[in-house]
Amino acid sequence: MKEVKGNLILLFTALVWGIAFVFQSLGMDHMGPFSYQCLRSAIGAIALIPLAIWRIGKIRKERKDFPVKELIKGGILCGIVFTAASTLQQIGIQYTTVGKAGFLTALYILIVPVIQIFFGKKPGLKLWISIILGLAGLYLLSNAGDMSIGKGEIFIILCALVFSIHIFLIDHYSKKTDAILLSFIQVVFCAIVLSFMTVKEGTTLEDIKSGIIPLLYGGIMSVGAGYTLQMIGQSLTKPAIGSLIMSLESVFSMLAGLLFLSQIPSDREIFGAVLMFAAIVLAQLPDKRTE
Repeated sequence: MKEVKGNLILLFTALVWGIAFVFQSLGMDHMGPFSYQCLRSAIGAIALIPLAIWRIGKIRKERKDFPVKELIKGGILCGIVFTAASTLQQIGIQYTTVGKAGFLTALYILIVPVIQIFFGKKPGLKLWISIILGLAGLYLLSNAGDMSIGKGEIFIILCALVFSIHIFLIDHYSKKTDAILLSFIQVVFCAIVLSFMTVKEGTTLEDIKSGIIPLLYGGIMSVGAGYTLQMIGQSLTKPAIGSLIMSLESVFSMLAGLLFLSQIPSDREIFGAVLMFAAIVLAQLPDKRTE
């Protein structure tokens, strides 16, 4: 039951992130990628302040042995990796297509179970089939086309690898500390580090005012709610299953594009979405050996 709850939370997280692609696209009309990312992280951190204060008060009353040092360490480590992954993605997307970037970023659904093998956790045949179906669906959905490897693709592949590490860090620290406070520290760290890039891009107050709606959704929903829900959801489920579910953001971004931007999906993209949903359903079926 706990895993089902975690999976549902991650499914909603994927929905929030999928819709965010629309607002991220609109935000780029008013400012550079690093400025948008920095400002939405700052807004997300501000949105989380009341929740963080509530969690601190509750923890003080209920847990005298709360691992504060572990929380700070985890928050900073997650912040470093999250900032690095996002930066690699932003650099790479300048030199490749959005479709190829989306597909290669989602390679974390393959990298995560591969990394688990080195820690003695061997995914079953059912999960491998789900991963293959998910990758095939992502490929069709992204309309990646030519998959030649250049400078941009190398950056995006590195981004996928770093995001895989991020998933494991969240899995580790969200179970040992507090998911909400962990998310808060992570986004604060990201906003502070990327503030230097905002200055470099020369973003003005007028740019911020013009892009305020995309920034508010990106900050409050995508960063504030989305990454906090990721922390909570991952604390309740397995990393490989969680990464597969979160990859559904590509499907939801397609639906958001249809609803908000009138971008009609092709038959190829629809088939890709069907394959991804099939992969998720298959991954949730119980293993015979556990029955």
